[in-house]
Formats: sequence, structure tokens, C-alpha cells
Amino acid sequence: MDSEIELRHLRYFVAVAEELHFGRAASRLHLAQPPLSQQIRKLEEIVGYPLFLRTTRAVKLTAAGEIFLERARRTLRSVIEDLAEARSVGRGELGALRVGFISSGMLTPLPSMLGEYRRKHPRVDLQLREGFSSEMTQALLDSLIDVAFLRDGGEVEGLEAETLSSEPFVAVLPAHHALAKSRTLSAAVLRDEPFVLFSPRAGRLAYEKTASLCEAHGFRPRVVQEAPQWFTVLRLVGAGLGVSIAPACIERIAAPDCVCIELSGTSVRSDVDLVWRKDEERAIVKAFCDLGREMLAQRHRG
Repeated sequence: MDSEIELRHLRYFVAVAEELHFGRAASRLHLAQPPLSQQIRKLEEIVGYPLFLRTTRAVKLTAAGEIFLERARRTLRSVIEDLAEARSVGRGELGALRVGFISSGMLTPLPSMLGEYRRKHPRVDLQLREGFSSEMTQALLDSLIDVAFLRDGGEVEGLEAETLSSEPFVAVLPAHHALAKSRTLSAAVLRDEPFVLFSPRAGRLAYEKTASLCEAHGFRPRVVQEAPQWFTVLRLVGAGLGVSIAPACIERIAAPDCVCIELSGTSVRSDVDLVWRKDEERAIVKAFCDLGREMLAQRHRG
């Protein structure tokens, strides 16, 4: 019999219990009094016991009615809270969001975007995961993360990508290098230099973009040392192990023992892409991507 109880029965009961008057309760519910009385009697039949003591002069709760009032209020509150939570999830304001990013992304507007997202969506459990572009790409394909910021991620089947920021490349030289005081230089002058670069396994397209700057002048970079992070690359360049070519943002972490010099005669740029799965339909991911586009548009307007 319990399955026959409907939310309207609970709302009607709470109104009568709080007013202790069928007429006032009916007015509060915008109902006629006879249908309200009928529904209360039906509820009492379902419960199996009277919930009200009715006399010509007053309406009072029975002991069963007092207990049921507490439970009915709790149930209605729970329904309201559940509806609000479901709507928040539907709007992308609640839940867990797993975001992957490459370390050089921390030198771009990415941290500002993440901070803005946390301010706008404080109830979202934002989980950040750092790694190479290749690692983040695979994590997306394996559904281990929901969205990622990649350095020149390229086209990957099953994934959608949108470029959020783009920057030129710079040459990175030891501070004591003969060309260190140059305002600009061509990659051609690096032909005979040893290079310190990240491994192509970290991101194939990013590596090939870097190499293409040298290939445009008829040579491939002679890599004598690979390094996993740009900070390490800079320290090794500063120590004199070689030169490098890097996205312009790394100048923010360059130490005094190395210099970053604008590369001339090239239109190749390094892109930071926002990437997600093509079959992704959740509002929480859409809201995150929308914020990325919004902040990008603001930067362009600025």
C-alpha cells in the first residue's frame, strides 16, 4: 500500500498539519476543501491509522500524525534538495571534473582560467593531472580524464580539439654564447650547435614543429641531450650542454645563465589546445570548455 503514496499527499498533509484547519490549508494549497479532505482520508487509508482527530471545533494531530509530520517534512526537503542537485549537475555546476595539462601550460593563461573556473563552480571537484601531451592524449582516449590542455596535440581519432592560445618560438642559448646578445636570429645559425630538447615521445607534433624550424634551413637539430621538462632544458642550456628552441612562454622561467631570443623568418607557432572526447555530452565538460573560449575571447578583445 505504501507505493500508492504520492508527493501531493505529503504536501496536503503537511499543510493541514501546520494550519490545523482544512479551510485555511485548502486556501494555502489553492484547492477546494472537499478534494483536500478526500485526499487526506485516502492518505489515512494508506497509512492504516488516523492522522487527525477531527471535531466540529478543532483539528488535532494524532500520535501517528505527529510522527508522520516529521517524516513527511523530511521527505519533501529531501526531494527538493535532490531536484536542486540534479539541476546543478545538469548545468555543469556539480560533480567531478578531471583535467589534464602539460607543464608548460602553467606559463600560459591556463592557471587564470582554472582559478576563474573554481570561483564560478566552487562545488565541482576539480581534479588536475600533469603529464606529457602524449600521456594526456592516451588518458583521454582511456576515459581517465575528461578534458586536457595539450601542446600541439594534433588530430587524433575520437578527440575534438580547439586552439586556445598560440605563441612564437624562441631560441634558447647559454648566456655566454657568442650570439647571446642578438635581438633576433634565424634558426639557420644554429645548424652546427648541439641541442637540448624534450623527447618526441612526449609529443610527436610538438617535436616535429620544433624540428621544422631547423628543416626550413636544411638541417635537423643534433640532439645531444633529452630532458623531460622545460625547466630542466633551461638549466642544461644554461650549463652549456647545448642550445634549444622553445615556446616563447618559457622565458618566464629562464634563469640568468641562459637567454631567450626571438626567431626571425618563420610563421610556425606553438599552440595550446583544449581537447575532449567527441562523444562527450556532459554539461560539466561543456561548461569548462565554454569558459576557456570565453576567456580566450576576452584576451583577444583586450
